[in-house]
Amino acid sequence: MRWTPGTALGLAMLLVVLIADQASKAFIIDFMAGRGFHPLDVTSHVRVVMVWNRGISFGMFSQESEILRWSLTALAFAVAAGLMVWVARQNDIWAIMGGGLVAGGAVGNAVDRIIHGAVADFIDLHAGGWSWPAFNIADSAITVGVVILVLNALLSPDRRRRMPS
Repeated sequence: MRWTPGTALGLAMLLVVLIADQASKAFIIDFMAGRGFHPLDVTSHVRVVMVWNRGISFGMFSQESEILRWSLTALAFAVAAGLMVWVARQNDIWAIMGGGLVAGGAVGNAVDRIIHGAVADFIDLHAGGWSWPAFNIADSAITVGVVILVLNALLSPDRRRRMPS
């Protein structure tokens, strides 16, 4: 991987997401433990909960399997590494930021699997009888990063937004 301004920005995005994700999870785990892990309503549509996700997105394939745990951890690190190699080759600022966000989220959730054996999810959004599965900062970064990458690919095929060399 070559060192470019894009590489630096991509790594900075990864690190910001990783630090924010791990700090928020440490705070919430400690805070919720002090409350006996009872949910806390923040607003009528936002609740803080403590959910341990042993599967993938939205708890799919959730099971107590060490093989799955370590396979998902290895996959997350491989995806993050591959994205960062791809980011290092980019000149488009949106591609770099999107890739850095996705990589940071993947690493944040992989660190959870190493430390806790599962991913700590704690944000619960709900309205009108509808509820989104609990998620965390890393999940949000992955989602925003993917949206940025898709929109960038669809809306700017000419790649006019470049990183300064």
